[in-house]
Amino acid sequence: MSTAPLAGTAPDPRVLDRFAAVVGSAHVVTGDRIGPDYHHDEALVGTPVAPRYLARPATAEETAELLAVAAAAQVPVTARGAGTGLSGACRPAEDGLIISFERMAAVLDIDVANQVAVVQPGVTLADLDAATSPHGLMYTVFPGELSASIGGTVGTNAGGMRAVRYGVTRHNVLGLQAALPSGQLVRTGGKLTKMSTGYDLTQLIIGSEGTLALATEITVRLYPRPAHSATLMAVFTDLPAVMRAVPEVLRTGVAPTILEYLDTTTMEAISRAQDLELGIAPEVRAAAEAYLVIGLDNRERAPLDTGIGLLGELLDTLGALDTYVLEGNSARLLIEAREKAFWSAKASGADEILDVVVPRAAMPEFFDGATALARAVDARLVGCGHAGDGNVHMAVYCRDDHTREALLHRVFALAIELGGAISGEHGLGRIKTAHFTALADPVALALMHGIKQAFDPAGILNPGVVLDGKVLG
Repeated sequence: MSTAPLAGTAPDPRVLDRFAAVVGSAHVVTGDRIGPDYHHDEALVGTPVAPRYLARPATAEETAELLAVAAAAQVPVTARGAGTGLSGACRPAEDGLIISFERMAAVLDIDVANQVAVVQPGVTLADLDAATSPHGLMYTVFPGELSASIGGTVGTNAGGMRAVRYGVTRHNVLGLQAALPSGQLVRTGGKLTKMSTGYDLTQLIIGSEGTLALATEITVRLYPRPAHSATLMAVFTDLPAVMRAVPEVLRTGVAPTILEYLDTTTMEAISRAQDLELGIAPEVRAAAEAYLVIGLDNRERAPLDTGIGLLGELLDTLGALDTYVLEGNSARLLIEAREKAFWSAKASGADEILDVVVPRAAMPEFFDGATALARAVDARLVGCGHAGDGNVHMAVYCRDDHTREALLHRVFALAIELGGAISGEHGLGRIKTAHFTALADPVALALMHGIKQAFDPAGILNPGVVLDGKVLG
């Protein structure tokens, strides 16, 4: 990603005064005072953009008022949490306003009786984990970066390794308060585990990447924190063998918390990056082409041990070269290393990261097809992913922008042909929206445009994200 930001024009003094009247002049920044961290997220492609304005509201009401001012002045608005996204969704417009939620980062309530937490959007996953731990509870969405904000995970419908058991963000957010471009606030859902009353506005806003409304308060589901855990690492001679093992593991009813695959290149990269020593026998490592990592947890030790034994025997019958049971520090280090796979790929010079999702049974066919497409243009795909839910994470090594975009378009088309989608959890952002527009069902796109119009008639919320855009070549 280029480090030279695109710069917008000078701020309009009248608009600046209106923003300052809402949040106070100390909390509105313009020009060179907006630091470079606000110009981009963690997407590997795309040029950073210096926005015209940055405002830091302290309340939901201030957020709604900022949107009303922006709508009246036709200033595009991009919401920002921690900036950990991978698709450019919080990269601002050069003539736009960033609304940063760093001043709205309070855990408002831990409701033990209802097993929910109510938080502001700037609360990070690490903050929430620390707040729920003393109560023996946890929020189960862990997309791999604990510094991510809850508001950001709502925007992208983030998932992570635990989704195979607990689901993604939309399965764990029960209600929202959200600010609309009209200047109004709306409440959706609540401390309810089910509701069949009207349209589900909560689910519309989740995953909309800041294009419909900005979440200002979020009610999330909590689960009991397990006391015991273990990780199994099975070594296989090829990736298809891993994929054949996945449905068999799930069929046992053991209910793994984590079910991940890693190709041997990725395993070696994260092991080097994290100085990870897993005790794999040299002859096994030499024959390995793929790994299956299974995380188990339970509040009681006996059921955990039963699950370990059952899966160990099963993996042996499924052709695993060897299976290692990791507990304590070894298990923790492996999972942490897997969570940092993006940083390992970035350090190794990856040009893009994909998070395509396909039906679980279609993963071998997708791998074969995507690999062939890459080989045809002298590109390389390396990866890991959530084997339990068909979410494929691939590092793409292809330096030429035009060639890479054309390759990605073919890979996305293959995923859709197999019944999948372009993104499983990172979102479309500014990086993949053009591909989505070109490949999506026109009827579905028309409905989405209608929804966008209903929420955001002025078109100020993250224009160019989710809808519209152009594909290279």
